[in-house]
This record gives sequence, structure tokens and C-alpha cells, in this order.
Amino acid sequence: MFMLKSLFGKVWNDPNAAELAQISTGQLYLVRPDSVKGSRECIYQNAMATIRRVMTADFHFQLVVTRVFEEGEELLLDEDDETDQERSFLIDEALQFRSGTFEDQPTFLWRDLEDDEDDMFEYVATGANGPTVAFFQTSMYKAMYERKYGKSSADTTDEDLQQFVHDSQTSKGSPEAIRSHKDPSLTAAMAKLSVSSTQPPQIESQSPLSHKPVMISEPATLYLWDVEIEQFKRQGDVEACIIENGGRDYWLQARGRDAFASHQVGPELNPRFATVVHSMSWNQFSPRGVQQSYCIRFNDPESFGRFKEAFAQCQYEMLHDVSWDKVKADEQQYALRSYDEDVEMADGAVEEEEDEEEVESELGAEEEEEEEEEEEDVQQEADPQAKSFQEGGMNKQLVVSKERSYVENRGRIGVFKNSNDTGELQYIATINKLVSPNGRPFVPKKMMLHNQDASMVLQNPDAPNSLFNLDIETGKVVEEWKVHDDVPVEHMAPNTKFSQAQPDRTLVGASHNALFRVDPRLSGNKMVDSQYKQYTSKNKFSSVATTASGKLAVGSGKGDIRLFDALGKNAKTALPPLGDPILGVDVTANGRYIIATTKTYLLLIDTLIGEGRYKGQLGFDRSFPADAKPMPKRLQLRPEHVMYMGGNVSFTPARFNSTEGQEENLIVTGNGQFVVAWDFNKVKRGKLDKYEIQRYAKRVVQDDFKFGADKDIIVALEDNILSTNKKQLRPATRKSLSSALESRSSIVNSPY
Repeated sequence: MFMLKSLFGKVWNDPNAAELAQISTGQLYLVRPDSVKGSRECIYQNAMATIRRVMTADFHFQLVVTRVFEEGEELLLDEDDETDQERSFLIDEALQFRSGTFEDQPTFLWRDLEDDEDDMFEYVATGANGPTVAFFQTSMYKAMYERKYGKSSADTTDEDLQQFVHDSQTSKGSPEAIRSHKDPSLTAAMAKLSVSSTQPPQIESQSPLSHKPVMISEPATLYLWDVEIEQFKRQGDVEACIIENGGRDYWLQARGRDAFASHQVGPELNPRFATVVHSMSWNQFSPRGVQQSYCIRFNDPESFGRFKEAFAQCQYEMLHDVSWDKVKADEQQYALRSYDEDVEMADGAVEEEEDEEEVESELGAEEEEEEEEEEEDVQQEADPQAKSFQEGGMNKQLVVSKERSYVENRGRIGVFKNSNDTGELQYIATINKLVSPNGRPFVPKKMMLHNQDASMVLQNPDAPNSLFNLDIETGKVVEEWKVHDDVPVEHMAPNTKFSQAQPDRTLVGASHNALFRVDPRLSGNKMVDSQYKQYTSKNKFSSVATTASGKLAVGSGKGDIRLFDALGKNAKTALPPLGDPILGVDVTANGRYIIATTKTYLLLIDTLIGEGRYKGQLGFDRSFPADAKPMPKRLQLRPEHVMYMGGNVSFTPARFNSTEGQEENLIVTGNGQFVVAWDFNKVKRGKLDKYEIQRYAKRVVQDDFKFGADKDIIVALEDNILSTNKKQLRPATRKSLSSALESRSSIVNSPY
């Protein structure tokens, strides 16, 4: 009997075990107590019963009865019989599962939930012995327990499972012909199989989600992405719910008779709302490592709108740990608007486009690529000297000028020439050792080109209050700029968007709560006191970007974004946080648009004031009216694409292409093995998910546009540095994405 107890542990504790219990020989009957056709109808003369794990949803199982054919029997089937070879039932206590006997053979009975409530299915387990039957029955109860309470049944006791033991004698509509009795031998076998425990069950303290308050419930249809047909496949009608589990812990659930999904609300879901088809889609990574993409489609725009608003509120509360009722009205609207899609921005170019396929693209197949060549990972062969530079280390940082690209690897900086003819990079040299003027070697925390690209400003983690000036021609650190005795330099930016290529000696610095000007020409400390401003609140500044005229956009780890017209002053505009930390920020040259990077989405903000006294001015120069804050737009990957890309999203800081005198038309970022680019003009027309990609053999560490070029992208991989062009990017389809599934172990890891 010890072997049987061990079997429970081996089978149920193995997350990869798809089939948990099986009886290989039996018959399946449909029992109708009041049917004129007779009380018993044989469905399968020879059948096998299996308890199968639902691999796409944790703590869910199916009872599957499969028809077993004798040799040659399958060839004689007609078309109708060929389609009826398996019956499956979601295991739930509503089945009123019970055991019994028929003609001295053990049986299992359960309700037919699809038709008459008095009808029942009966599986006669011909020849099965007591321990086998007991193991199967206990497995059914354990499956019911896991579905009901959303947790493992590994530590359950007999008392825990007793609630699922159904007395067929008292069940409604149980016909006399199938009335069963408890088999004493089965009861004894169950007792021997039981798992004892000295602790009494604490069902009430476990707070199962089924007993928790429902924040909202709307009728919908649940879909699951099918990788074979490349479509969302219908699973069944459900009630789309958000459950409050206490402590601002919320769960998204889809509850149906034939379909079920339950996932904790959080940014990892990568939620995406599609107004055109009234749907919400998301990703889920189960503890077993199974990744899936789900979609719920609502019946009408009203229910879709209500659910979207409720989800946004719950997500906000979870991220901020604050009640939605305590959030200012204008900040509520700012957060809610960030989930709106398909909204054209004010200066979106008007073009004729084919929109009939918009609905089909949401729930239907991906468009096929025009080119039929087999997609392969891009991996250019580096020359021997470049290989020597890459060996034994991993690329960490990238900075790009018009003529050259620089990549940092283990404290060494590789120098590459940007070719205008072939697009390939030519290795020039390696700056082998970075040593401060006091003789101490260091690995730079951050790098920035400076003073007509003749020098590079470095941050040394061992000297946080200083900056270091690297002369690129000599490859030597020639100066240490002590900025301030008490103020560290955590972030830096050029004075203006294009000043790195100009003879501008000063630059912008930031600590976690201060902004200031750094002038290396000053004697002593290099901070310009008149352009220093410390802010009393704990801002957690995380990134800085400047416009062509020197106005500043500053992101924070709290998720808010501040706009300044000059240093040494208070912000003109403070855009409230959505809850996710800002990892990077960039701004168009004219200051009209900001792109902010979070881990799972990009946030595009139009700074043009559209209403009120200062209509037509930018948020850098004037404050937005409280009731007319900008409508932020989320740029994110489609959940079904994320599944092909490895399941997680971790963006590198996004950048606009920057060519002085020309408007920006591309946004580029990296995720895992992929460079991802959005056509900025399409984004402004509301096409937020029409991005293109380029797949590489290794993880993308950082990417940026070649300075002064609008289509050439420099890409730093873990072990290489490459150049690509907008023309080489491809639409995101299964063909261009799916090979990432073969190596998903560690490919998604932003340097931030």
C-alpha cells in the first residue's frame, strides 16, 4: 500500500504529467430515467477513462472517455461515427460524481450538464480491482479540490475531500435503475490510500476565490490562441469577472460551463484592449512554464467599456497601493485613456488604407509575408579582431555617432566604423583599459558622446559624484570632473538633442531628486549653482532627454513624467504615473512627442495643449489644464506575438530616429532576440500594433539609430554589433517570430 501512496505523490506532484489516472477497459452509457428510448443507451461498447490535466490552465482537469476500437473496426465507421470518438468533461463538483456497481462491476456516474439535468453518464470499469478504482476516484476528488480552491491538493486529507463525495441515494432525479450503493471493499481501499494529517483542514481560512467579491461580471466569449491555425480559437461562453482577493489583489477570471481561466491581475499579463472588436487579450505563464495567449470578446461596446474601466482601476490600485476613490479625477482620466486604442492623434496623416481586415486581424489569421524565403536569424560574421574583442565577455552599452559606434564589454570599448555603402560595421580598435586619473581602473556605468564626438563622458560607479572625460583619439581618461561634494550624478543628457555633435562643452546631470547643469570649464566643482534645482519629494528620477532647443523631459521610477522649459525651475507639466517605472525617455526634436519606456509597454504622449487658454502651445512651456491632460497611447506587443517571442516582455529604452531638420518617422526598441520598430506616422493615425521586427541569434542588449540617419539602426547583441536598415524589417508573423520558441531560456532580459 506504501507503493500506492507514493504513486499519488509521483503523479500529482509532476507538473509535466498530462494523464494522472486511467482505467483502460470499460463501457460508457447514457442513463435516461424517463426516456421512451429506454433507460440505458450504450455510447461506447469499448472505452478507456482518463483524468487529464488541462495544460493551458492551472488547477483544471478533464475526465476524458475515449472509444477503443478492435482491430479493423475503425475502417467500418460511417462519417458520423468517425466524429464521435471521445467525450470530455471539465471536472467540477457540479458533475455530482459518485461510484457504484452495475452487474457486480464497479461504476462511476456523473451528471450530463449539457442536456437534461436528470440524465447521467455511467462508466462501467469492467474488471478493475479495488485499488485501481479507489485511485481513480480519489484523483477525481483531488481534481475537484484544485479547481475549487485554486491550489495544489498535495497536502489534502480525507476530511478535505469528503465535501466532494456525493451520495447518489439522495441526488435529484437519480433513477431507481441506476441507484448505487457504496462498495465496502472500495471504502476500505480508499481508507488505505488516504493521506493522514495531524492538522485539521482550514477551508474557511484559505479564502477561495469562488467566495470572494466580484467587482464586475460581463457576458463574453473566451478564446485561446491556437499556434497551428494561427487564430484565436473559441473555447466557450463565459462570464468575464474581476475578483477582489483582498489587499488590492485582483484576479481576472473567465467562468463558463465548458471554459475557464483565472489569472492574477498585473503588468505581466501584457493586457491589450481592442476597441474595434470589443475584446481584451493577454498572456499567461503558468508555474509549469506553459505559455498561452487568451482573449475575451464582449457582446457589445457597453459591456466592453465597463470591463475595461474596471480592469484599469484594479490595475492602478494594485500598482500604486492606493484606493481608486482617492485618485484625483484628472489623474483617473489620464490612466483610463492610456488603455484607449485606435484613436487618431491630432496631426495623424490622412492616407487611404484597407480597414476591412481590421476585425479579422484581431481574432483571425496573421497576414502572410509577401516574401517566401525562409526566415533566418541575422548573424553577420565578425572579423578576427572584432571576435577577439567580443570573446570572454558580454556587450553592455552602446552609443552611436554619425561615423562611429561604440560598444562597452567588460570595461573595454570597441570602436566600429559605420559604413555608408554596405551598412556593415567595420572594426577599428579597442580601448582596452579605462583608468581614472588617480590610476584606478573602472567599468563605466553609463556612456555619452560629447563635444563634437571627440570625447566620451563616463560615469564611474566608484565615484558617483564625478564624471570622467575620455579622449576618444588617445583612448585615455584625461579628466575627472567633480560635480558636487554631496550630489551624485545618476543620469546625464546632452544640452540639446543634437549638441553631442556640436562644440558644446556643458551637459545636463540628474540625481534621484535634482536637475543641474554641468560645466567642465568651471574651477573646482563643475555644477552651475544658478541652474541647480533640488525637489523636496522623492522623485526617483530615472532618465532625462532634451529637445533641440534644450527643454527637458524627465522620467521617474515612480512612473511619472515631468516637462521643464529650463533648468533651475519647477516643471511646467507633471504627467501622473500609471504605476510602472519609466526605464527610459526620448523626445522629438521639436518637443511635440515623448516616448517613455516601461518594462512591458511604451508610452507615447502628445505634449500639444489642445484646449484652454494656452491652446497650441506645448506642455514644456505651459501647464495642461486639469481637465485636458494629454491622452497617452500604449505601444505594446500583441499577446499572441509575445507567445512566439518567448513569453515575457522586457523592452530596451525606445528611441526616435533623429535627423536634424527632418521630422521623426520611426520608433525603435528591443525585446529579447528582436528589434521592434513602429512606423511613427501609422502610430499617429491610431495603428498602435502595426510594428515590424528583425530577429537575431542572440539577445538585443541595446539599439539606436545612426546619428543623423533616419533609417539605419545600430544593434548591439550580447556578442556582436550589427547594422540593419528599415527595409530589412519584416511584419511580425509566426514565420518571422516562431524560431524564438526554440531558445527561450534567457533571451528576454533588458539591461534595466
